[in-house]
Amino acid sequence: MKTIIFFLVISFIGSINGQIDKTDKISNDHIRFYQDFLNFAGGNKTRLDVFIRVPFREIQFVKSGTGYEGGYSVTVSIYDEDKSTLVQEKLWNESITLKSFEDLSSGQNYNLSYRSFELPPEKYFIRTAVTDKDSRQEYTAESFFVVKDFSKEPSVSDIMLIARKTVVDGNNKIIPNVTRDIVSSEKGINIFYEIYSDSAETRELEYVISKDKNDDVVYSETKEQELKAGTTQIFYTFFDTTLSLGTYHLSVYMKKADGDSVLGATKKIFSRIVGLPNNIVDIDKAITELVYIASPEEIGKMEDGKNEKEKTKRFLEFWKTKDPSPGNEQNEVFEEYYRRVDYSNKNFSQYMDGWRSDRGMVYIILGAPNNIDRHPFEYDSKPYEVWQYYELNRSFVFVDETGFGDYRLTTPLYGDLFRYRY
Repeated sequence: MKTIIFFLVISFIGSINGQIDKTDKISNDHIRFYQDFLNFAGGNKTRLDVFIRVPFREIQFVKSGTGYEGGYSVTVSIYDEDKSTLVQEKLWNESITLKSFEDLSSGQNYNLSYRSFELPPEKYFIRTAVTDKDSRQEYTAESFFVVKDFSKEPSVSDIMLIARKTVVDGNNKIIPNVTRDIVSSEKGINIFYEIYSDSAETRELEYVISKDKNDDVVYSETKEQELKAGTTQIFYTFFDTTLSLGTYHLSVYMKKADGDSVLGATKKIFSRIVGLPNNIVDIDKAITELVYIASPEEIGKMEDGKNEKEKTKRFLEFWKTKDPSPGNEQNEVFEEYYRRVDYSNKNFSQYMDGWRSDRGMVYIILGAPNNIDRHPFEYDSKPYEVWQYYELNRSFVFVDETGFGDYRLTTPLYGDLFRYRY
């Protein structure tokens, strides 16, 4: 049976690189869509498959006679490495019709689409834009990506993480896990990839999962694989994998004929826990970051959990008490709090994590200011910023005393201002 690498345009239950609007006003930068790029052999050139996943809750739906209708357009623009020449561009539209409000409000439902590009091996700059049909709001993502050269055989394609497989009209259909999130590994982690060889032979393959940064191997298996002349399509399942919260590298290695060096491919994956926002990758750190909304006693209770599972349980119980709408599956305060923490870490980190800085503290407690007045190069003063909150009728001044981006709040928060605002 022939395997077709995708495609069904399908909405189904699943677990989830979007855009940060870099303007003077700090923006809402939570993930609006997800994308994944995969290299496969494609004749004289390399086939680059681009997958785009958009959660339903990021689409503006309009009530219609048959339910709810929404849509968006996707533009994928591929430039050379210098960003000076547009190499290829594709634009397409996606239309979605739903029967019930519950379908569109669920944070787990999404639409998935893809396009393929034939490209010579090079490093490219890729810009993706997703534009909502009704609101006309646009979200973008930009990244560099290396298109592989498969002319030297044997060689290994990129790894596709599989969300699920199905059979349609006698053909295998693969639904990729674009987010690369692993919520549960109890049933194994499924992947698909291809090996390209100019002759039939047997090769030894090694499958490895290692913890990000410190390269601690948590899974390893070696298998012999019969290769065909041409393309060999391979499905593999990482069984018996127990992954704690965090980032991992999933790798496939193939020994060359000399037995010394290896060829292969690596995929970064993210182990998640149900109920936790995707930007939480360390439960101990997430508990420490609660200082702006939880009491020392509440934090201590969570920290006293005997293991990760117990700490996570107490952590989630705390956030249930903060849920403004317990009748639905989304905890808006929970998600917003850690969106602010994540933004602070990305934008205000200097000598310390951004969430610990004065700007991070104000941003997390009060949210994004209505306006920021920046003065980085004043002749007669040190660099400073003025954050204005119109609803509070307050301004906050941050001064960089050292000249190295260490902005300090000149007037501390006190009283009601130190209360977290959603």
